[in-house]
Formats: sequence, structure tokens, C-alpha cells
Amino acid sequence: MKYIRCRHTLEAWATFAKPGEKFDMKESPFEAFDRREFVLLMGESCGGQKQKFLPIIRSGNGKFFGFGDSEVPGADEMKGRFAQILPSKVPDDAMRDLAKVMLKIKGAGRATSGLIPRLPRSRR
Repeated sequence: MKYIRCRHTLEAWATFAKPGEKFDMKESPFEAFDRREFVLLMGESCGGQKQKFLPIIRSGNGKFFGFGDSEVPGADEMKGRFAQILPSKVPDDAMRDLAKVMLKIKGAGRATSGLIPRLPRSRR
């Protein structure tokens, strides 16, 4: 059986509500004074999802130093454009065959190196 997997690595700024305070949805993380810089690792398969926020640690002069420990609670409940991309069940044989045909049709219009028009050498 083949397993479908999806992986993403993103760099992001994030802001968090302080304990006992309400989160300010109006302030964008890139404008926030107390923003934090993270690398977000996201993995997904038909069996589940896993996300990890790794804080970026910088030295005094702003250069990359390393990653801190993942400390963001609730990261496994992530929602958004890059979360839950894969279907919750493995596609059956008929759906796989349909996908192969669609990819073939879509790829039929692709240009090959022999069909690409070339400019004369004097115009390159």
C-alpha cells in the first residue's frame, strides 16, 4: 500500500496572548513589538497530522544561532490554508486511475525542448 504524505516548512513571525489577557487580532505579527520568529514544520499523512513550532534563536548581532525547543501548546490542532490538505481517507483504485488520466491530459499540452521557439543568437 502506498502512503500519501505532505510536508511543509515555513518561516513565520508569531504573537501570543499573555496569560489572562485577550489576544489582539488587530495587530499583525510583523508589526508587533513582542513578535517571535519561528520555523514551522508541518507533516501530514492520511493517518494524522503533526506540527512543530521551533523558535529561532539569534545572537546579539542578529545572526542565526540555532533553534529552541518547541513550546507552542495546541500546535496539533492547527487550522488554516496549509493544514489538513490531504483527504482523511486513502483514495481507492478508481480515484487513482481518474487522477492519472487527468494528469496525462493536463501534461499533454506541455511543451518539450524541441518545440520551444528560440530567438536567433544575435538577440539572446
